[in-house]
Amino acid sequence: MSTGPYPGGAEFAFTILDDTDDTTLEKGRPIYQLLKDLGLRTTKTVWAFEVAKKEKGPYFAAETLQEPEYLEWVRGLASDGFEVAFHNASMGSSRRSQTVAGLDLLRVEFPPGPSVHCNHGQNRENLYWGADRYSSFPLRHALKLAQAALKRPAYEGHEAGSEYFWGDVARERLRYVRAFAFSNLNCADLCPGRPYFDPRKPLVNRWFNTADAPDRTAFKRLVTPRAVDELRAKGGWAIVSTHLGKGFSAEGRVDPEVEATLTEISSQPGWFVPVGELLDFLWDSRGPHTLSDSERLRLEYSHVVDRIVSRKS
Repeated sequence: MSTGPYPGGAEFAFTILDDTDDTTLEKGRPIYQLLKDLGLRTTKTVWAFEVAKKEKGPYFAAETLQEPEYLEWVRGLASDGFEVAFHNASMGSSRRSQTVAGLDLLRVEFPPGPSVHCNHGQNRENLYWGADRYSSFPLRHALKLAQAALKRPAYEGHEAGSEYFWGDVARERLRYVRAFAFSNLNCADLCPGRPYFDPRKPLVNRWFNTADAPDRTAFKRLVTPRAVDELRAKGGWAIVSTHLGKGFSAEGRVDPEVEATLTEISSQPGWFVPVGELLDFLWDSRGPHTLSDSERLRLEYSHVVDRIVSRKS
């Protein structure tokens, strides 16, 4: 019998945080049926509302809760033990009233409402996004210049007085917001190794970092037998940020390599619960953590280095 550090003596924890970009019923059903059959309970973000075509940008392929069959499918996922999380109210920028309406809809459909939020793309209501993800002056200054050069929008979800402000609502309703994603499967290795509060970003109750695998190819590159063996050996935990709508399923079939990998993971003595449940366990069992100045500096610079290296590989 396993005597690991997780509930039931599990030796490691593994879950998936699925950004809803590109997810449709056709793309989503096969991979989620596989996850269900394997006993892997994960977290699916959703969009509550549709937006005008001109505001969709590159995210036109995804479905929303406004489509009855899709809503019914997500309801089924929730009843099967999957977690439903917030990915902004829609794929386009949402003013405060629409963001609140989106949260209200999720509260009605999936009570008591979401506990986990992930900023989406270039939505103006994103919380502490763009250059504001960083507190280090050199990083903030360089990224502000880059944002201006690339004509990126201002991100104002945390800016009181903006029509896109909803930071007070986030603090009231959400427990966790995703911070940085790294090309490292074991999130326990990422500073500070647990969910945390950042006093420089007080409108978010608790931040968490994840592993980064934006599509099927990246997932297969990140979640390898060797990486999973190391995760288990260290008693680590993994939250893999990905888009299950991007290539994981085709013509009703899950990619065979992905299926083999997930099947092997499910056969091991791991704890396979949604993101919110895993983060609650870490917060409660290891105690609340406030990010120190030195940890913040280490986290921010290591993230920039990771992004540079990952783009070169």
